[in-house]
Amino acid sequence: MAIMESPEIVVAATATTTTTISSAENKEENSNYDRSGSLRRRTASSVVVEAVAAAAAKDVVKTPESDSDLDSSSKGNSTDDNEERSRSKLVYGSSGGVELVRELSNAKDDKDKVGSGEGRGGGGGSGGGVESSSSSSWKFAYRPSAPAHRRIKESPLSSDAIFKQSHAGLFNLCIVVLVAVNGRLIIENLMKYGWLIKSGFWFSSRSLGDWPLLMCCLSLLVLPLASFFVEKLVQKKYISEPVVVILHIIISTTAILYPVVVILRCDSVVLSGVNLMLCACVVWLKLISYAHTNYDMRAVAKSLEKGEVLPNYLNTDFSYDVSFKSLAYFMVAPTLCYQLSYPRTAYIRKGWVVTQLIKLVIFTGFMGFIIEQYINPIVQNSQHPLKGNLLYAIERVLKLSVPNLYVWLCMFYCVFHLWLNILAEILCFGDREFYKDWWNAKTIDEYWRMWNMPVHKWMVRHIYFPCLRNGLPKGVAILIVFLVSAIFHELCIAVPCHIFKFWAFIGIMFQVPLVVLTNFLQAKFKNSMVGNMIFWCFFCILGQPMCVLLYYHDLMNRKGNST
Repeated sequence: MAIMESPEIVVAATATTTTTISSAENKEENSNYDRSGSLRRRTASSVVVEAVAAAAAKDVVKTPESDSDLDSSSKGNSTDDNEERSRSKLVYGSSGGVELVRELSNAKDDKDKVGSGEGRGGGGGSGGGVESSSSSSWKFAYRPSAPAHRRIKESPLSSDAIFKQSHAGLFNLCIVVLVAVNGRLIIENLMKYGWLIKSGFWFSSRSLGDWPLLMCCLSLLVLPLASFFVEKLVQKKYISEPVVVILHIIISTTAILYPVVVILRCDSVVLSGVNLMLCACVVWLKLISYAHTNYDMRAVAKSLEKGEVLPNYLNTDFSYDVSFKSLAYFMVAPTLCYQLSYPRTAYIRKGWVVTQLIKLVIFTGFMGFIIEQYINPIVQNSQHPLKGNLLYAIERVLKLSVPNLYVWLCMFYCVFHLWLNILAEILCFGDREFYKDWWNAKTIDEYWRMWNMPVHKWMVRHIYFPCLRNGLPKGVAILIVFLVSAIFHELCIAVPCHIFKFWAFIGIMFQVPLVVLTNFLQAKFKNSMVGNMIFWCFFCILGQPMCVLLYYHDLMNRKGNST
């Protein structure tokens, strides 16, 4: 007869269980309260059942192989009882389920071994073998009377637990669905329109007629040279400060008006006009920063001459200097804020530059492919969004939003990551924080502070804080910043299209109430998802496609009227 079936062992187990119950109850005194503060009411029978199950699940039985072993085991009953009590304490609470599953798994493995003749008894016969302790553990472990529910748990998708879970599987599902949906759209587009990429995709004969724009872009390099001579004159005190301000205003205004006149007088390609206006805006911003920074350095130099304390952010060896080398580096560096020196890297990674150039060509081609194959057919088959059927206009905007979003993301990656990093690597420019994680922006103003860091630093340095230092309220300073941004957005789009309907201006100024709305929602709900979803919805899903449709139909109407 197996030892586990003898009455003596059962009595010993019962005694051990009685001792375990008292110790377990003491151990669980602090864990018998739920989250609402009420005591978990458990009957004595449930405690006994749990203690029996926990005690029986432990490896407490050893099979004697001889009479001497049996005698020695009986002599050490008191010691074994103490060890039994320490091993058979009740496991209950947050780890109870884990311990029980572990015991069940180990017991099942050992039971399989016993069934195949690998148990510790070693007797492969069917009648006289001695049961192993693991087999007995399987008997007593998860009985029908043992509790299956041991602690309070939340459903994985409940409000208290949803953000504590890993959603990697759902993220993978979204990727699979996105690939499937876009694959269907690609097939549908090819079946409906065929291959729309023409031979003049990269270069057309009409681009040769845009040489006046190219010459205008190259002639803009004269303006920084004029600013340098103005600063040299004021350094040698040949001209006064008011004259310097007037001259810089004339130079910077020329940087904007000259390209505008050239574009309006030439019937150029829209893309060529956009590139020229972007270059003109960059030159204007750099000239303003150059003039403003030199003006401030002259003021600091005068303060030092008077014996005033130097600001903490300036070096102790500060000296006002007008250097052509500093200006030339600034005009080609990937920054809009002028300073005498910049953080520099030690060397150029030529292989890395080649890799980024290849990426730039690939993503630029992909962006052009989306425009030619998807955006153009959608826009051409649409109607003016502010005229006609409202539901049809909404359907066109939503259909255009997906390829437009892809183009916008590719544009961001090509310009702010690839091109600016390539330029920084060639020039050994060290500060390469051209953007932050704007895709996680919780509010609209947080997005504008993170997605274009060169422009953001320029706005803060040359507009926002000067407004505050001159006594303007913070809200007025923010409004002025958005106003300047709206003007330049309108110039970069309206001038190349020869259309002045102020759609881009209105779209940027509409960001101001959205800033107030998202800040209010963030403060009210304390949830970063609300503002982030509003940003993606209004800015990328509705705003940009709407502007594309508005400018396209106004452009088509202008061409139709001109013919």
